[in-house]
Amino acid sequence: MKEDNVIEKIIQKAEKYGCDVLHNENLKNHTTFKIGGPCKAFISINSSECLRELIQFAEDFNYPYFVLGKGSNLLFDDRGYNGVIFHLGSDFSSIRLIGDTTIKAEAGCSLMNVCRFAYENGLGGLEFAFGIPGTVGGAVYMNAGAYGGEIKDVLVSVKAINNGSMSEISVDDMDLSYRHSLFQQNGFIVTEAVFKLVKKEKSEIKSLMDDYLNRRKSKQPLEYPNGGSTFKRPTGQFAGKLIEDCGLRGFCVGNAEVSNKHCGFVINKGNATFKDVTELIKKVQETVKEKTGYFLECEVEIVKYD
Repeated sequence: MKEDNVIEKIIQKAEKYGCDVLHNENLKNHTTFKIGGPCKAFISINSSECLRELIQFAEDFNYPYFVLGKGSNLLFDDRGYNGVIFHLGSDFSSIRLIGDTTIKAEAGCSLMNVCRFAYENGLGGLEFAFGIPGTVGGAVYMNAGAYGGEIKDVLVSVKAINNGSMSEISVDDMDLSYRHSLFQQNGFIVTEAVFKLVKKEKSEIKSLMDDYLNRRKSKQPLEYPNGGSTFKRPTGQFAGKLIEDCGLRGFCVGNAEVSNKHCGFVINKGNATFKDVTELIKKVQETVKEKTGYFLECEVEIVKYD
């Protein structure tokens, strides 16, 4: 089947499920970096069955696809993405309480909303995640964490799509470590996650959530578009300190800048391009390696046109 016919069939299948479809949508509208050109089609997924069928069809015809949540920790090419985007957002974001202390949330659910839901039900354990600008799916994929907590600390299991079928995977089988999961290697797509929390006083939960959110606001450059922490933390070190010690605070390439507020963040000062950001990342990596011996692995996923 010709490429144009494949994307037409994908769109037709999505519309039968009642999904919204945008054509040639710019990905800068859907990423926290505010960078990225058009994709062939941008489909808002509304059910696991729809996602499973569309992924299976795309894979059968070797058609490129990318599953997108809130678009944090991502940098798309200015030329765009030469394929289809399956967006897990508000139409794929149910949260429900199972028993007294277990929460089940779909992959498109905002992690902030899961934290709020936990608070409303007097459940603690997710306070560290309040303020992380991603979805449940992305948080599991990256084993997101902050302030001494990680998703693996509260995760029980997930449902994921693999080769056209749905699998349930225990947390013990996900190979979760610092900013890493098995899903980064095996290509499984997380559709739902189960979290086991603990009963806690709501006032204590709120106090921690407010504290962590205020720390983020005071220390991170939230006033500028960015992809989150740009570099992973080297063992025994902090990426931001290494970058600062190398004299790179405020260093710019075009409109991309090493944040003056937190050197671990590369920010979009205004209309920064894909090239600006990637060249800046490369310059930081080369300088830090040369001066300190540490190589800073990029935490932001870079998605090229093809």
